[in-house]
Amino acid sequence: MTAKRWIAVAVAAILIFVSIGVNSMSWFFTRDWNLMLNEITAMNQELQETVVEEGSTNERIAVLKVDGVIQDTGVASVFSGAQYNHQRFMAQLEELKNDETVKGIVLSVNSPGGGVLESADIYDAIIEIQETKEIPMYVAMGGMAASGGYYISAPAEKIFVHPETLTGSIGVIMQSINFGKLAEKYGVDFPTIKSGPYKDIMSSTREMKPEERAMLQEMIDDSYKRFVDIIVDGRHMSEADVRKVADGRVMNGRQAIEAGLADDYGKTPSVIAAMKEDYHLEKAEVFEYGAPESFASLLSLKVHNAFGGDIESQIMKKLLTENQAPRMMYLYGE
Repeated sequence: MTAKRWIAVAVAAILIFVSIGVNSMSWFFTRDWNLMLNEITAMNQELQETVVEEGSTNERIAVLKVDGVIQDTGVASVFSGAQYNHQRFMAQLEELKNDETVKGIVLSVNSPGGGVLESADIYDAIIEIQETKEIPMYVAMGGMAASGGYYISAPAEKIFVHPETLTGSIGVIMQSINFGKLAEKYGVDFPTIKSGPYKDIMSSTREMKPEERAMLQEMIDDSYKRFVDIIVDGRHMSEADVRKVADGRVMNGRQAIEAGLADDYGKTPSVIAAMKEDYHLEKAEVFEYGAPESFASLLSLKVHNAFGGDIESQIMKKLLTENQAPRMMYLYGE
């Protein structure tokens, strides 16, 4: 990193800690803790509508965006920038379920996937909306809609892709790092006291036992079976046809259409136009949700920009924001 970059990082860090200190003291002396947590949650989930296309307010099309890793990290970090926020997105789905003016949903997906549980949360909420409101959902896939990104897309009436969309990666992965031999080489020991023989399963400091691998494989197989089943139901395909391409492979838009995993080419504006034509919603207003700007969101954006760019900054951000505990993921890539 250049001296200029280090100075910028140092200044950003000072501003962050000063801001946190001032706000923490203010909250401590003027709020009780329960009220503080409620306020943070409310700010984090507050919804704001932006009209994309003018039209009738009695019949509207909602555009929802899933951009980034589908993972519930709790209250957004100042290092996260404008990344995917699971609680806010679930709040959007809940709002749509109760909004009688919404007659269709266009889901814009640009995601490598994410957590098994979070993907299932979204899928379940979409199915509930489809069943209770009986409204259509179209999906517009962006540069990537892989693994969990495809999982949440599967219930759609139609899926649209770009020829260069990277999708597929149907499957489940669970990883950890084993640095036990490296630690042994340098004389590093990890004394472990545990309540049962499998409490440290997938430990980073020892080899995995065959019976442990079998336990985890059974869990993976269960989640994989659910993934296959939701594609069978959503795409009206046979299980055999799904399993032909559900081996973790990624594919481009053309391959996805040929495999039956997508229907046609189209970006978000043309997908909206297709829904209007297919469901006689030509006069519908089109809107999307956004988060209201606040001091916290602006600070987050500034810090995200300060830490963006070079490899050293990306590594620093990764260390500060990621939970390293092994977990099952519907995720393509690292």
